Amino acid sequence: MELSHYLRKEDLHASVADPVLDTMSFLNEVTTRFPEAISFAPGRPYDGFFDVEQIFSHVQRYLDYLAERGDSPAQIREALFQYGPSAGRIQELIAQSLRADEGIDVLPESIVVTVGCQEAMVLALRALIRDPADVLVVSSPCYMGITGAARLLDVEVIAVEERDDGLHCADLAAAVAAQRARGHRVRAIYVVPDHANPSGATMPRSTRQTLLNLAERLDLLILEDSPYRLVSPGLRQPALKSLDRHRRVIHLGSYSKTVFPGARVGFAVADQVVRDAAGHTSLLAEDLAKVKSMITVNTSALSQAAVAGALLAADGRISDLNSDTAAHYGEAMRATLECLDKHLPAERRAGLGVSWNSPRGGFFLTMRVPFLADNAALTRSARDFGVIWTPMSYFYPKGGGDHSIRLSISYLTRPDIEEGVARLVAFLEAGANQSR
Repeated sequence: MELSHYLRKEDLHASVADPVLDTMSFLNEVTTRFPEAISFAPGRPYDGFFDVEQIFSHVQRYLDYLAERGDSPAQIREALFQYGPSAGRIQELIAQSLRADEGIDVLPESIVVTVGCQEAMVLALRALIRDPADVLVVSSPCYMGITGAARLLDVEVIAVEERDDGLHCADLAAAVAAQRARGHRVRAIYVVPDHANPSGATMPRSTRQTLLNLAERLDLLILEDSPYRLVSPGLRQPALKSLDRHRRVIHLGSYSKTVFPGARVGFAVADQVVRDAAGHTSLLAEDLAKVKSMITVNTSALSQAAVAGALLAADGRISDLNSDTAAHYGEAMRATLECLDKHLPAERRAGLGVSWNSPRGGFFLTMRVPFLADNAALTRSARDFGVIWTPMSYFYPKGGGDHSIRLSISYLTRPDIEEGVARLVAFLEAGANQSR
């Protein structure tokens, strides 16, 4: 059928033509075109820990919990089959888990259950950003989910470059001062303090406290997103929210890595007090729930039930539930670093102009290369060498990262890692020789 009328791209919202929104599509396309390639691209949990029967046992455990607390059969049926409150049904269990695992002590009513952490980001930005003079600060490089959400909502993003050892609060303070000189208000800063995506960096304890002090002094809010904390081995730095004494932190959480991503359940802890013109007060969580009611209405009751059952199984200690998972990811990271060291010892990699960081947890590490690491290079890597990675330029909101790549270790077995690193090194050597 021949169309007589077409929509003009320029008449659509500018975000649909933003290259950031095309990056995942390109990665998926490359993966589909070269199915035999080993992929260090997806930041997905390892499938080997999933068991279909777990879903049924989790849901049944939650139903038993509702019955034990006195809910009638009609109430239990409604809890699974009906629309639920926009703020969610399982806030009490989430609050107990946060207290047990993270030392975060908040009331259940300060929690909004969301469709993954991505929705929590959208809700926070929509509620906090009042007009074009309000801006969001992010570190650069930065997880593209937050910058993509900001683009959809027409929120201006201010990027503060990370240094080799992570975000410096002095750089943040300078950025805030520069924005105020422009007549703009920095409404919030988004950070991933633990094993960040994409850099893999972890914020030191001293920087966490300095950041909280700076937020109080400059009247900033902090959006804390830390999905890799409980799936990483070893001792953890305290969550920013656990150190927050002035309600400066909005904690954005996700069960995608700790339970399973198919549930699409996340949450926002928004215990900030909001006062209206008449002097009435409420929690910011109530406003986030109002926004949510116009976006997704409520988070799937069935998904909430599955996650609640997992929380109940671990008495709220998701870290205990993920002890084997964390050990697996820690071993995958060590294996990747060992293989890189084996194939590219210090003198050899220095001669090639290649270097990488060594995270102690999380899913990602980053590598500097002596050639342009763009989509064309990625296609050559997949086609000619059978290995896929992610260009770091995807994660720089204002440009950068052209000579860096991100490697994800989460989805691969040890044999895949060993073979994948061997293929990657062959690609790196070829690229380095061509760039000379």
